[in-house]
Amino acid sequence: MDGPVGELPEYAERVLAVVESIPPGRVMTYGDIAEWLGEGGPRQVGRVMALYGGAVPWWRVVRAGGAPPVCHEGRALAHYREEGTPLRTGAGGAPERDPAAVRIDMRRARWDGGVDDFAAGDDGAGL
Repeated sequence: MDGPVGELPEYAERVLAVVESIPPGRVMTYGDIAEWLGEGGPRQVGRVMALYGGAVPWWRVVRAGGAPPVCHEGRALAHYREEGTPLRTGAGGAPERDPAAVRIDMRRARWDGGVDDFAAGDDGAGL
């Protein structure tokens, strides 16, 4: 997930700033970030993450269905467990056997960019 060396485009800087602001144990979708910024779309955010996202908590940006970034499911699962991100088992089975089966419990983990109330009443217990 490392990107090219040099100056970041302005849009990329804004996307990465949003990603850095997502609290531990919470997630936003690619579309959530685009909506928060008021420009671009999920694909544009995904492109920024693919090129430049290695320096930010990339695992906190997920697909709309709660799936972690493609080909990074195993690494993401370790981060989710460390941060107490609420998880659910996907159609593929248990994450121990198939990390691609990991899904975020979007109802509990999705962050809207506001004051984080996650720690106030939710223990974040996941899989």
